[in-house]
Order: sequence, then C-alpha cells, then structure tokens
Amino acid sequence: MSFTLITGASSGIGEAIARRLAPLRPLILCGRSSERLAALQSSIGGGPHLLWPFDLRNVTSATDALSAFLKTHEAAVDAFVHSAGIVKVLPMRDMDCETVAEIMDVNFLAAVQIIRALLRRPVNGRHLSNVVFLSSSYSIRGTKGQAIYSASKGAIDAMMRSLAVELAPDVRLNSIVAGGVPTNMAQAVLRDPELSARNRELYLLGLGKISDVVDAVEFLLSEKASWITGSSMVVDGGLTVR
Repeated sequence: MSFTLITGASSGIGEAIARRLAPLRPLILCGRSSERLAALQSSIGGGPHLLWPFDLRNVTSATDALSAFLKTHEAAVDAFVHSAGIVKVLPMRDMDCETVAEIMDVNFLAAVQIIRALLRRPVNGRHLSNVVFLSSSYSIRGTKGQAIYSASKGAIDAMMRSLAVELAPDVRLNSIVAGGVPTNMAQAVLRDPELSARNRELYLLGLGKISDVVDAVEFLLSEKASWITGSSMVVDGGLTVR
C-alpha cells in the first residue's frame, strides 16, 4: 500500500495537513512524540494510517530508520510533505555551532535523508511521485534574528529546484513559501502587541490562517497541479511583494 509521509505531524501546520488529508489518503505520521501521534491517529479517522515516531534531530540515522520502517510495515511512499521545522530567534553573535546544526538538521538535512531513502529502489520501488516542502517567506525576505532559519529554508528551496530537474518527469517537487500563520512557534511573536501590530501592517491581506497553507499543500498534492514542478508557491498575504 502507498502512503503520504508527513513530517512534523504532531503539531502546527503538519498536524493540520494530516487532519485535512486523513479522509483522502493513507498517511505515515512522523513526529517526536509517540503520545501526540497516537492521539492524532485516534482523532482523525480514515486510514489506515501508520505512525513513525522519530526525532529528526537524529538526522544521520533517518535514511536507515525510514527504510527499516517501510520494510517492517510493507509500505511504500508516493508523496512526501516535509513540515517539520525548528525556529530559534537569535542574533548571529549568540549563535553557536550546536544551534546552527540543530536547525539545519531538522529543517533541511532531514528532508535530504528522507528523500534518499524514498529514491532507493529496494526500499520504495518507483512509488515516489510528489514532494512538497514547507518553506518560509524568510527564505527570500531578510529579518533580524532569523539568519540560520532563513538559510535552512533557502537551502530547501534551492534543493527543490535542482531535484525537480533531476527527478522529472517521475517526481514533481514544489515548495510553499509561507508567511506568518498562528502556529505554536509563532505565538511568542503574536503575543507581543508591538510586534503583532507591526506584522499586521506588513501583510497586505492581513495575517493568514493555518488553513491557507494547508489549502496550498492539498492543491500541490492533487492532480490539479499535475503540470507544476520546481515552483516556490508564495502563500503570504502579500508580505514579500511589499
């Protein structure tokens, strides 16, 4: 049976994507917390859905871990949504190598390792056909304290474009350049009245909803997007055009 693999499925945008797609297709839900994944699985219905509790900070073992998981469950992956992400707002002078590595591992290198597994014929055959990366407006728009997060999202956008060329026509790859939506990671900013007011002024259409990003993911995974690959779809309420 073929599944859609969603990383970061236990919270935020990843969880919302899982809830949207659950009635439509079998899912593999990846997240750090077994308990939260199990709670999600019991609440979404549909399926059959599989749980892959894995901490993507252990990036060097991700390829082998996913390969073993698919073999154990006799499963294949035809679509992959990389929604897992870490945000740490720090000025560059306070960055250390461990923090840089953690952000890059989860936001970028984990996607590399997962795709490596999914392209191996003994592991996944020729099943993979669609990949969507969750990127950020920070990949194309500078902001204070987000240099490494921005770099990680810029890296995943750049990789997407090259892989779209390398893997065509068998696999479509796209990313979603998302603006600010009220996830748990964004709540600290949204709770600050001054920062919240400034952000609201920057967005031509106001702050977005998680469902705005989920709509874009659902579209890119669908046959309605069958002639779209190598695209960074901007979903940001007009932030980057301003």
